Amino acid sequence: MLVSQILRRKGDLVFTIAPDETVAATAALLNSRRVGALVVMENDSVVGIVSERDITRAVGEGGPAALEQPVSSCMTRDVLYAQPGETVDDLMARMTDRRIRHLPVCHKERLVGLVSIGDLVKAKISEVQAEAEGLKAYIAAG
Repeated sequence: MLVSQILRRKGDLVFTIAPDETVAATAALLNSRRVGALVVMENDSVVGIVSERDITRAVGEGGPAALEQPVSSCMTRDVLYAQPGETVDDLMARMTDRRIRHLPVCHKERLVGLVSIGDLVKAKISEVQAEAEGLKAYIAAG
């Protein structure tokens, strides 16, 4: 299964935040949108990604004062991207190796979606279930 197929199913909505927003505002947006990561955008360009883990680390290191810092102070700047034509297996390997849970999807340098490890696992389970059903039907047809 391809990333583009996942985005067709789940949609291409991506929640974003500006790099000068506070860590507290970022945490509030993550909570209200019920998501685990936000893409940090400036002038229609991806400049980073911030996750719940990033916020936890910032508060763990800086205490409550970290909440007033700009999100740019704790975001991941070296963003890894997915392409719409990549496979679920390729992305699962990349995300596992790098220990990341979210990948922005870009096409021709334009943000077109976001996939999480949960999206990939769900797609993989669907793929395996469809394959199992096909094999059962084949065996039953004898």
